[in-house]
Amino acid sequence: MTQSPSQSQSPTASARSAAPLGTGFADGTVPSIARGPSAEPSGVLARFEDLARRAPQAPAVIDRTETWTYQDLDAAAALVAADLADRVRPGDLVGVCLDRSTALVVTAVALARIGAVYLPLGPRPGERRLQAVTEDLDVACLIGDPTVLPAEHRDGEHVPLLLPTDGVNAPATAVAAFAGSVRGTRRAPERALYAVLTSGSTGRPKAVAVAESSLSVALDWYRAETGLGPGDRQSLLIGVAFDPHLLELWAALTSGAALVPAPDDTRWDSRVLTDWWRDTALTHAVAATPTVEPLLDRPWPQDLKLRHLVVGGDRMRRRPGTDVTATVHNAYGPAEATVVTTTHTMRATDPHAGDPTPPPIGTALPGVTLVVTDGEGRPVARGHEGELRVGGHCLALGYLDPELTARRFVPPPHDLALPAVDRLYRTGDRVRMNADGSLDFLGRLDDQVKISGVRIEPAEVEAAFEQDPRVRAAVVSVLRDSSGHGRLVAHVRPAAGAAEPAPGDLLDAVRSWLPEQAVPAAVRIVDAFPLDANGKVDRPALAAQARTQGPVPSGTTTTDGLPDAPATSNVVTDSERLVLATVRDLLGRPGIGPGDNFTDAGGTSVVAARLLATVEREAGVRMRAPELLRSTDLRAFAALLDQRRTPRPEGA
Repeated sequence: MTQSPSQSQSPTASARSAAPLGTGFADGTVPSIARGPSAEPSGVLARFEDLARRAPQAPAVIDRTETWTYQDLDAAAALVAADLADRVRPGDLVGVCLDRSTALVVTAVALARIGAVYLPLGPRPGERRLQAVTEDLDVACLIGDPTVLPAEHRDGEHVPLLLPTDGVNAPATAVAAFAGSVRGTRRAPERALYAVLTSGSTGRPKAVAVAESSLSVALDWYRAETGLGPGDRQSLLIGVAFDPHLLELWAALTSGAALVPAPDDTRWDSRVLTDWWRDTALTHAVAATPTVEPLLDRPWPQDLKLRHLVVGGDRMRRRPGTDVTATVHNAYGPAEATVVTTTHTMRATDPHAGDPTPPPIGTALPGVTLVVTDGEGRPVARGHEGELRVGGHCLALGYLDPELTARRFVPPPHDLALPAVDRLYRTGDRVRMNADGSLDFLGRLDDQVKISGVRIEPAEVEAAFEQDPRVRAAVVSVLRDSSGHGRLVAHVRPAAGAAEPAPGDLLDAVRSWLPEQAVPAAVRIVDAFPLDANGKVDRPALAAQARTQGPVPSGTTTTDGLPDAPATSNVVTDSERLVLATVRDLLGRPGIGPGDNFTDAGGTSVVAARLLATVEREAGVRMRAPELLRSTDLRAFAALLDQRRTPRPEGA
């Protein structure tokens, strides 16, 4: 059995640590160090501007029926840059509250032209989360529809921007909003092109800044690996708050290809996703692993033009089958290492195609150095588990918090031969390096978890609950189903002397602090937390309690705040039984009843996709995500399913 880093300090391991490093250990074993091909950083904005000069009429964005050429996009970005030039300086952070749209693309180009730092916050960021960001960071302004901005920006000075207001996910209007209050103090480091928020253990999001040169290396790899070029169509599908959308956006604009913004319902329903790929004639796409997994469980559509599909954000649990016509790249990479660090490429002709086992996360990209280390930061032998540390051109400039940067971006051991690597980022991910230099992903070393492909710090979720004066303390645990998919459960201890809060009210309160994936599926009120032998909160014990808690008599309220019902109570049709059983299983909440609303019960886009896939498999009826989301409750959705299942009488 492979040992963990904390268990590997055997005499042999100690001898290895003392041996000269870089070429091999004294006992002849090979250290877990691997390097990608050499790479030279290049420009990003300059490459786009060169394409706009050389091929001005080539399509840059195809937004439903409207096409924006490279010349159109260049001109629109120039106007926005001119409108901002008097108020936004090079190096200023600009928060962007836009969805995947032509408006977003224009804004990204305009900010790059000014030299401002693009800080994507998503189209509907919670007001308290935005407030925390603007209190901590020196954000010059927010760009978006005024109705989604926090009060101090809604009431502040607005500069109207000539951004597109037609097409997919377009804003009704767009302004640059300047607040009158004192701004935060943390600025982006010099040379930053963009910054993105990641989950913070302090309860407040932390921002990591990335240079144009680092992004350029990832883009060069993407174009070379996938052949993206003029005449191709690239998805703009990933949520804007997450950094992979930058790979999509700039890969297209630096290759002469066209970007195609995705409608929102593509992230809820894998069938809608493949329909969109087909209808838009996409040739290249990036997607979250949980979104793609349902596609691999059924026959692959054979009428797609999709040639390359990059998936990442979560562990891939099986390999694509022999019928998958696209080349699939299983990608891994934290935001601190510029979107993509390793990839494993899979084709239908591979000997292992269709194997129901997780593929590796692959080998190092150009300019990337990988080191798998023990707890002391020393490389372990290949085949042994350890923490992944990453160096090279891919590294971000660091966090906007210098102290945090110093803790996570560390120098390599002085006797470790790593040419051109002066920093290693500690990922906190547990991996194993194989003989060929590829990596197997094994999980996390710390408390951080992944939910629907997004890294979540439980401490951030706990801190959001503890902002509420009714809460004394909160602990978040993770429940996983048989396939390994996780969901968060918050265990809340009420404040002394306060009335016991309603779990539903607590969930409503934290939604303004947290991104969608970080909002727990359930809240359970507890009197105390179980402790382990070291006196720490026993999170596995809490999760076990949540997993084993059964339903209570009908008509009462469970500690997750939703009316409970036994498995057969008030259920009158086969469709209701199917829908309820599936939702209860997916969310791990046996108390969900037919009168509960899907999203209020903790349903997310990933859960919706799995529910719709199960309904189609079991009932032979294809339902759409909007039909689920518009239904007042699960009984209404089941009634709609009944209508589809019931054949019409002859002559009707």
